[in-house]
Amino acid sequence: MSISARDAAFECAQVIADHNGGNTVVLDLGGKAAWTDFFVIATATSTAHMRGLLRHVDEALGVQGYAPTRRPQPADDEEWCLVDFGDFVVHIMSQNARTFYELESLWFEASVTAVEPQKSPPKAVGQA
Repeated sequence: MSISARDAAFECAQVIADHNGGNTVVLDLGGKAAWTDFFVIATATSTAHMRGLLRHVDEALGVQGYAPTRRPQPADDEEWCLVDFGDFVVHIMSQNARTFYELESLWFEASVTAVEPQKSPPKAVGQA
């Protein structure tokens, strides 16, 4: 892999935030979970949005040498999609599921970093 697990987790979170993943955060689970180092958690507005976020993550991390252990295909009524990249796990959830499961509260000892969308530069007049 060409980048560290931490960098990949944060790149993943940035991709999600940049594509309107709501309240995107990275939880550092180092020393708290033996099976992974980071959680990336975000809220999707619909199953179609969830699928789009997954596609963007897959494209961005694939060029870095990261691939999920399985490729989930969320059903139309899916509330939560978990994608395991080994060193980090991505949770894309509906607002209802996120409120109900409260992963950040379950892992309250983990440090939490919010990831905001990057602002794109203003376009010049006449550019599409």
